[in-house]
Amino acid sequence: MPKQVTDNTFKEEVLDNEGLVLVDFWADWCGPCHMLAPTFEELSNEMEDVSFMKLNVDENRETAGQYQVMSIPTVILFKDGEEVERLIGVQPKEAYVQAIEKHK
Repeated sequence: MPKQVTDNTFKEEVLDNEGLVLVDFWADWCGPCHMLAPTFEELSNEMEDVSFMKLNVDENRETAGQYQVMSIPTVILFKDGEEVERLIGVQPKEAYVQAIEKHK
């Protein structure tokens, strides 16, 4: 189950996290974001060695701005606190798996 992160918890949960963290930047009003949600949850159940986080861009504008998230959904993969991959828009599940596998 993906964990909700906020501007206040992003550093601790994502940037200070050793290993891989996949963050879904989303909003309630975003149709494609809702289409991505089941895939994202499925991945979080299947890949126990990766942390899955969701950040609501409407409620956490500071972090969304810091990472220049211009369209949603945007999924950013962090490794040891550094951005290593970015996928914009709804992608097939395999695209997320490949991004993760590339950085393991």
